Amino acid sequence: MMKIADDNLLETISRHLPNLKRSQAKVAAFVLANPADVTNMRLSDIAARTEVSEPSVIRFCATIGCSGYQDMKIALARSLAYARSTSHSEISKNDDVSSVIDKIIDFNLSSLNWVRSKLDQNQIIAAVDVLSKARQIQFFGFGASGIAALDAQQKFPLFGKPCGAPTDSHQMMITAAMLQEGDAVVALSNTGTTREILQAVQVARDRGALVVGISGGSESPLSRKSDVFITVETLENTDLYTPTISRIAAMVVIDILSTLASLQLPEDHQDRIREMKSMLSNIRSTGMI
Repeated sequence: MMKIADDNLLETISRHLPNLKRSQAKVAAFVLANPADVTNMRLSDIAARTEVSEPSVIRFCATIGCSGYQDMKIALARSLAYARSTSHSEISKNDDVSSVIDKIIDFNLSSLNWVRSKLDQNQIIAAVDVLSKARQIQFFGFGASGIAALDAQQKFPLFGKPCGAPTDSHQMMITAAMLQEGDAVVALSNTGTTREILQAVQVARDRGALVVGISGGSESPLSRKSDVFITVETLENTDLYTPTISRIAAMVVIDILSTLASLQLPEDHQDRIREMKSMLSNIRSTGMI
């Protein structure tokens, strides 16, 4: 069984096509030529189109590292998302306004679809449990993750408790040192290796606070220091003009956590949130309450 290269099934098939048996090579050639169509085809359809038996198609799926035909279609869809976001999102000075708009939006949509396919619901449920029971929540992050932390702090009405987001390493360390049992920290770091974040997290843990880590690195120092860890895997892209998808992905995950936490709050708190939203609406439309 082959190992899928970096979740890129198309690359795996192309690399091993010369070594496949005749019937499997026919399936491989068809998949490479019609990847988008295959994601919507039944097993019997692709067998008929390639003039091989259904068991031959299933053996092809196993050969390329998939557990079955459905698993192959899922892996193929992920590969197409990867191809769209990495091959077609690079922006050049020759692009017109329409192309830049399309490329940036397509990149973000593809990347968020990738994040959704990788999110572990059990991790989300465990994190919501910690945050719902916490007395206060402090969000730690620097750089792009710091922006996500500040955005998270603004959602304190949904979490239903005081939230903070210290913006520099000294404030973060001071905040961590003042935490205690019953408090929670949400540490955001795309790499999971930011030194100041790890230091503050360790201090918070030493004081008895629970830590929810959010990072793209599932086997990172942050994951090992977290009581609950949420892996937010994004499609990396080093193009000069590409937006920081890790920041956007972290904000979306925070939205998920805050919404799920809000749904657990009593009805009187929901009424207060609705009243607050109404007040904000009035301020925006009339300039006064």
